[in-house]
Amino acid sequence: MTGTEAGTGHGVQFVTIHGHRRAFVRTGSGPAVLLLHGLACDHTTWEPVIDALARHHTVIAPDLLGHGLSDKPRADYSVGGYANGMRDLLTVLGIDKVTVVGHSFGGGIAMQFAYQFPERTERMLLVAPGGLGPEVSPAIRAVTTPGFHQLMGVLTLPGVRHAQTSALRLLARTPLPAARDLEEVAHIVDSFSDPAARAAIRHVVSAVVDWKGQIVTMADRAYLTEAMPMCVVWGRDDMVIPVRHASNVAALAPKARVEVLARAGHFPHKDHPERFVEIVHDFVRTTRPATYSRARWRALLKGGPAGPVGPVGTVTDASA
Repeated sequence: MTGTEAGTGHGVQFVTIHGHRRAFVRTGSGPAVLLLHGLACDHTTWEPVIDALARHHTVIAPDLLGHGLSDKPRADYSVGGYANGMRDLLTVLGIDKVTVVGHSFGGGIAMQFAYQFPERTERMLLVAPGGLGPEVSPAIRAVTTPGFHQLMGVLTLPGVRHAQTSALRLLARTPLPAARDLEEVAHIVDSFSDPAARAAIRHVVSAVVDWKGQIVTMADRAYLTEAMPMCVVWGRDDMVIPVRHASNVAALAPKARVEVLARAGHFPHKDHPERFVEIVHDFVRTTRPATYSRARWRALLKGGPAGPVGPVGTVTDASA
């Protein structure tokens, strides 16, 4: 590991695993919380909530491989590969168990991590996650189309990129619900100026999305959440992954806690950081950490789903 990286809100540390340098923030003390960012984002998406969470938890916020300050090699960018990478990072850091929190694509990784490593997962909290329905923004599907890499190379030339990001940030300041997430979109456009980042993101999207929408789903394995506390948070004005997928959660995993935040888009943890931290703290405080039992896991796998998908469960519309 090395020192800190200038220009970030928290000291960024680095560790090399399998020959690739990985960036992460580690702060606070207490039970560990692993924060997994979404597609084309990095650990800074969690900046509004890291300090508040760190008052009660050891917070680990990595830059996923191919993102942020982490290396961007030609590598395995599948959801399962990312779950393995998080297992290895936690092992190197000496952390055995975590409450895993995943946003968007990071939510898909969180679900995969909990599925692959139930013995290391105490709880699962998903924020506007992928993997709960086929629909996704056309902008994400466009990443896999021929010519995307070349087009973004032109659109992210210095003058063009500055004009785009300035316009996006101005629109983000308007009260339009559809403009809530444009500040993050501007950050993503900036990141696409790096050809290695564009290539990595294309590999990531190709593994989980095709022209019909999302490929990877947890629907066939949602019954396994019976053995693990689960909470889902969504923004009512999400323009990337539709909020109606929250109803899918309630149907697939009836014991899950689901909260929909008003006046929030695809990044509810940034739109309402104080409310988000309250939800995390209350979820951890009111649930017992999952304990892995091979016999119970075997019984769940052998038994499969108890029956057809049931009625939609309770969804809390939490005004911020």
